[in-house]
Amino acid sequence: MKALTGKIALVTGGAGSIGSAICRQLAEAGSSVIITYNSNPEKGEHLLHELAGDNHSIFYAPVQDSQALKELAIYIEKKYGKLDILVNNAGITTPVAHDRLEELTDEWIDNIFMVNWRGAFSMIRACKQLLVNSEDGLVVNISSVAGITGIGSNVAYCASKAAMDSMTRSLARALAPVIRVVSVSPGWVLGEYTKHIDPAYLQSQLDATPLNRLATPQDVANAVYALATTLTFTTGAIIPVDGGRPLAKK
Repeated sequence: MKALTGKIALVTGGAGSIGSAICRQLAEAGSSVIITYNSNPEKGEHLLHELAGDNHSIFYAPVQDSQALKELAIYIEKKYGKLDILVNNAGITTPVAHDRLEELTDEWIDNIFMVNWRGAFSMIRACKQLLVNSEDGLVVNISSVAGITGIGSNVAYCASKAAMDSMTRSLARALAPVIRVVSVSPGWVLGEYTKHIDPAYLQSQLDATPLNRLATPQDVANAVYALATTLTFTTGAIIPVDGGRPLAKK
């Protein structure tokens, strides 16, 4: 029997680079996977048909839409009756140099916090009873090393990830012992977003990473899998997947 046979997992933003790696990892381990998407149903459907096993689902649920999340929770309750693993992976950002304060608009600040922090909180709120039904619920918030170092795509993004880590600690305490809450905190992750980043900047980040490579989506998926299968006495922690990036001086 596979390690996650009989488990139900939900991955927000499941069709992106990191999300799809997590979905595949959990499905290969035997879990039924629910993929949520915001703007690209075709990509989600393609991933759905690629997943190992069966009993998977796809659902339109923008994390900033609390009513859509309530409808998602009703759907999960009717089809599966519980939720064992919730991965808050949906997120947005835009590159703005940290010293260019006027270029980081109020609209972008609000959108970043609405998706990256409020969206994750709203998803946990909507799915709380489903996670309680599991009797072994796990929430994994996909955070970022930017929340610790303050180095990232823009100031608001860094702050939103620091807020996510703070939420992880608060809810790990508040929801214990029935639900565990953990952050997985990657450094730069190779994938769709990095294709649009200045190669010289990415090289500088690589040079500042002691393990001499950037993370891959699979590295993040491996951390989520470990939390679901072996690191079962862990809650309220920030698990780094950053190659030692905070150790560097720059």
